[in-house]
Amino acid sequence: MADLKRKIINDPVYGFITINHPLIFDIIAHPYYQRLRRIKQMAMAQLVYPGAVHTRLHHSLGAYHLMGNAVNELRSKGIDITVDEEIAVKAAILLHDVGHGPFSHALEQVVVQGVHHEQLSLQIMEKMNRDLNGQLSLAIAIFTDQYHKPFLHQLISGQLDVDRMDYLSRDSFFCGVSEGVIGYDRILKMLMVHEGQLMIEEKGIYSVEKFLVARRQMYWQVYLHKTVLAAEKMLVKILERVREIYQPTDTALQTQSAIDFFLGGFAGHMNDDTLDLFCSLDDHDIMHALKRWSKHPDAILSLLCTRFLNRQLYKSRIQAEPFDPTWVKAKEKEVAEKFGIGLAPIHYLCFTGEATNTLYQTVDERINILFRDQTIKDISQVDNALIHQNLSAPVKKNYICLLT
Repeated sequence: MADLKRKIINDPVYGFITINHPLIFDIIAHPYYQRLRRIKQMAMAQLVYPGAVHTRLHHSLGAYHLMGNAVNELRSKGIDITVDEEIAVKAAILLHDVGHGPFSHALEQVVVQGVHHEQLSLQIMEKMNRDLNGQLSLAIAIFTDQYHKPFLHQLISGQLDVDRMDYLSRDSFFCGVSEGVIGYDRILKMLMVHEGQLMIEEKGIYSVEKFLVARRQMYWQVYLHKTVLAAEKMLVKILERVREIYQPTDTALQTQSAIDFFLGGFAGHMNDDTLDLFCSLDDHDIMHALKRWSKHPDAILSLLCTRFLNRQLYKSRIQAEPFDPTWVKAKEKEVAEKFGIGLAPIHYLCFTGEATNTLYQTVDERINILFRDQTIKDISQVDNALIHQNLSAPVKKNYICLLT
């Protein structure tokens, strides 16, 4: 009777999401998974788009729902997907982002240096697999592309995966912008498998193009909005400052959380104990730390924390061409004089950088279109494609952030 257990989750984007397998229940109940409730999907975007407070857990469940739809669609076209493979690919997509730390991409490799979130996701999945008596072994094989049906991995991680379909739909919904609205249901209907590879039927070309354009628009309109960028860079600079001045004896820097370990004593190797510490961290730990550090005697640290908490962020500018070095030097001098600090630490209050967005990676990931005559073309080679000309050309923009 346990196999008949069934729950329905009411999701604002898709309506009802059904959970109906013991392993999926066990994953969702695991503390490592529940931590995703306390990590915002879009980090600092809520400072520009107040509705963008959805979490990694929302996104994970949404991707799980789309994966179920994708599996059903492929099965209806005669693609052989066993029950075990279905559960495994659903488990893998549920856990694909479990390695994200506080504030997701904003603090990637800042809190835990030198370790990518996908690497952490795999380590966490392996630890959970031991906790769940090996039930995640097939999910891990699919997640790491070690399984003999590559299309299952491509549904989790590829140019046209359900992860991207969900975050574009969900992020645009919660931000209240139309740029990310995609026809995910039509794209799912157009999915096909040919010689083991995931492909799109010819009829789906324009839906895929809209998907790719939506990604680029969301990137510049939302993910790299100049104020979102300024907030994320401020948070990064705060943690850089803490790491620079960190002393184990400085009680004013201690937060009584795992942050202390990762800023002070972490040597770069993740074992089960450090993994547990990492999985105790969430957005709330960072916010608590900022409140503590806003009272710290270090002038730069307390200034940045106080300004961040009150949303008095860097002024930022994004443009195509690099900034004139002479103009930047003048701005640095101006900021240093205003805040009474020397030029040596000015990079905390005034700095430049480069942001890049590539719409379509043709090197390692492809979106293959399957034509009626069984020929296959990459979408960047399709003759009548709306945007094939500069499909894979990266867009680079330069930014400056300064405190005023």
